[in-house]
Amino acid sequence: MAKVGIPVQNCFKPPHPVQLAGSPLARSLMDAMGWTLKFEGLPTLQGVFVVYPHTSNWDFVYAVMAKWALGVQLNFWAKDTLFKVPVLGRWIRWLGGIPTVRNAPGGLVGQAVAELQAARREQRYCWLGLSPEGTRKRTAGWRSGFYQTALQAGVPLCLVRLDFGRKELVATHFFELSGDRVADMAVIAESFAGAQGYTPQGASPVVLLSSAPDGATSTSRPTGASPHV
Repeated sequence: MAKVGIPVQNCFKPPHPVQLAGSPLARSLMDAMGWTLKFEGLPTLQGVFVVYPHTSNWDFVYAVMAKWALGVQLNFWAKDTLFKVPVLGRWIRWLGGIPTVRNAPGGLVGQAVAELQAARREQRYCWLGLSPEGTRKRTAGWRSGFYQTALQAGVPLCLVRLDFGRKELVATHFFELSGDRVADMAVIAESFAGAQGYTPQGASPVVLLSSAPDGATSTSRPTGASPHV
């Protein structure tokens, strides 16, 4: 039996070619709060970060601090109206926020895939940060938008454990989807096994929502600044 929290496979082994330089100050702050950050660079210039569990607004705060500490640049979708608010809009864009495009072909998934494919053609960096639970409250499972985005764009997933129980943020498992949803989700679920959210009872099971048809999440829109796909 595999150990709790240890992924059964990792398609991209270090050393990774994309190395980043973070902020010593931010890392010192995380250390002072008792947090351990595990990150060894990125295997490709484009990809999707999947952050789990997402149970509190504090997740965003700690994720932003970890982003600065590790030097990771990432983009996330936010409701377009937020960018029209003075100061707030500039701050969200500075953090990496991208406004949703109303009536974009394929919905939010189509917008994300197009952005990643454009980055690949232009050989530029583009990693998206997504929270597939779609809400801070417990639900029956995950939205499939993250899966469709990575699969259609042909980019790897980075499975990011935001574990408040161990006070660890681990971003070392990179996984290439096979297209077999059952097998892929089994790997993802094992990688996240034992991860404890800020509100443990709020974590959703690591399964795709079986009641949602393919692409159903593509038209979903985030309700705020959190990256929900």
